[in-house]
Amino acid sequence: MSSELHSAELLSQVAALPPLPGVYRYFDAQDALLYVGKARNLKKRVSSYFSKNHGGTRIGHMVGKIVRLETTVVRSEAEALLLENNLIKSLNPKYNILFRDDKSYPYLKITGVAAKDGTGSAPGQKYPRVAYYRGAVDKRHRYFGPYPGAWAVKETILLLQKVFRLRTCEDTVFANRTRPCLLYQIKRCTGPCVDLISPEAYAVDVAHAEAMLRGETQELLGELEARMMAHSEKLEFEQAAEVRNQITALSRVLHQQAIETVSDKDVDILAVKVQGGRACVNLAMVRGGRHLGDRAYFPTHVEDATAIYREESDSATESHDESAAAEPMEAAETAPQRPVAQLVLEAFIAQHYLHVPVPPTLLVSEPVDELLLDALSEQSGLRVHAVSQPREQRRIWLEMAQQNAEIQLARLLAEEGSQQARTRALAEALDLDAENLEALTIECFDISHTAGESTQASCVVFHHHKMQSSEYRRFKIEGITGGDDYAAMRQVLTRRYSKVAEAQREAGGAEPAPGQARLPDLVLVDGGKGQVSMAREVFEALGLDVSRIVGVEKGEGRKVGLEELVFADGRDKVYLGKDSAALMLVAQIRDEAHRFAITGMRAARAKVRVGGSRLEDIPGIGPKKRARLLQRFGGVRGVGDASVADLASVEGISRELAEEIYRALR
Repeated sequence: MSSELHSAELLSQVAALPPLPGVYRYFDAQDALLYVGKARNLKKRVSSYFSKNHGGTRIGHMVGKIVRLETTVVRSEAEALLLENNLIKSLNPKYNILFRDDKSYPYLKITGVAAKDGTGSAPGQKYPRVAYYRGAVDKRHRYFGPYPGAWAVKETILLLQKVFRLRTCEDTVFANRTRPCLLYQIKRCTGPCVDLISPEAYAVDVAHAEAMLRGETQELLGELEARMMAHSEKLEFEQAAEVRNQITALSRVLHQQAIETVSDKDVDILAVKVQGGRACVNLAMVRGGRHLGDRAYFPTHVEDATAIYREESDSATESHDESAAAEPMEAAETAPQRPVAQLVLEAFIAQHYLHVPVPPTLLVSEPVDELLLDALSEQSGLRVHAVSQPREQRRIWLEMAQQNAEIQLARLLAEEGSQQARTRALAEALDLDAENLEALTIECFDISHTAGESTQASCVVFHHHKMQSSEYRRFKIEGITGGDDYAAMRQVLTRRYSKVAEAQREAGGAEPAPGQARLPDLVLVDGGKGQVSMAREVFEALGLDVSRIVGVEKGEGRKVGLEELVFADGRDKVYLGKDSAALMLVAQIRDEAHRFAITGMRAARAKVRVGGSRLEDIPGIGPKKRARLLQRFGGVRGVGDASVADLASVEGISRELAEEIYRALR
């Protein structure tokens, strides 16, 4: 039985679980999170894992690792569903389908809210500005979105400039203009900076822009036509011509942008494609009736998670009492297995809309569980519907999203296939262990500086056939002669691998325990014999395996594709050939190390050149004081050039703080 593999303490904890809805979490011996699950009945669901022998299945492999259990009781299964996906998103368990958001979604921001009477002291209040924005929202401004990418926001801003001619300049620029800029000349702005439009008229344009962003296009056209006719009747032909031009521009935009006049204003279209153990969810957004484009997401742990789900379902079905007296809860636990695509789509919906506003309508390529929709509705405060078999315009949108999901997944599989081929080619060329290419780990080092200033060393990491940016490290090199790359390499390798050597000594020559520092399979240094010799000295002093050090020496004329590999253990140089897949991987890793080092060096150098401190790093300077300083002096450079008396004249800046700013920026 499975229970023989687990401690009596764990089994007694399982036996004491209540028959209530909740979330459970399994941990292994290293306290790593294995799995997060939800249940209507915690006692029944968790007990099913430990009541039978699962054999060599994936669920059996996972259950064999469990040494600790945590549970959280909640009020309902919908609440359990939301908590489950919140934990999956934040804790990254190994056996759950996980979607990672690479970045937050951008919004279109209209600063302030234009008062109808044109009052308001700040430029952003009197003449609101249209801007691209990413981050936490502020109630003082209006936000529209989210948008799938930066390009969609910028395209919309351009549209608003063409039709309503709203300003996009920063408040500091706006406040210091003495004549209109080029945007006014090309009819993309009405010139509020030099009072070429009244605050009242500008406020009307802002209100019309907001109406268009909300999708109220027909109402807006009707209002503009009524204004044009009113001006004509009063013989105000110049004003009527201006409104006519707006109507023409708006009509052209509606035609070019294919803005729909159907009832759908805000809709998300979700299509999923599963193939080759990988999956893609394509999310397309419709906001204000405009199709804003799409974005592809690729979940991790799909195979393990779906296998465990199927084995869970099989186990529950086998133990299910099919008597007529079975509780509805038990019947739900043994519902027919859902397709992998449906599991992936539901995982995406549950995780994606935790922190992103959900629109009232979702067009989906797979049916969605009503429990999930109920949970989203409860969380958002509006009724969320999912349509899996849409018609007319909705069907066109969904078919387009499905096609894009297929294209994106095919591209991913092709890229992963070529990357795996590169990893295998390098392993074979360097006689590395090719049995477990997934775990093949490469670390690459590069040194970067400008004439000895701000020397930085970078370490980038490659494993599982891709660069692992979360494991990159930068090292600030100090205490060496400027420009001495050899001394810099000695310092960074010593700092990086001292802990590895210590872990190996503690293990007595055996493989260090999981969680401890380990030596990568390959250590690449960007350089020839000199750098390799320096690396060899460091490894010998630390008692590490020098055969893992490989230098990338530039070829004749420093031409790309002619690089040679130099070995620290005395092997002859190897020329892989400019068309070699192995060389392509080496070049990819080396170039990434160089890029990472360069960006770190430039950032450090820029900080040195503005006085060794940024404005926000100065104690006593918060967001408001920083904004006042930047607005008064036009930027950090202007603040740095200001005198103590000038700084002290800014509201909220005392004489003592002005002196502190003066010292910090000089």
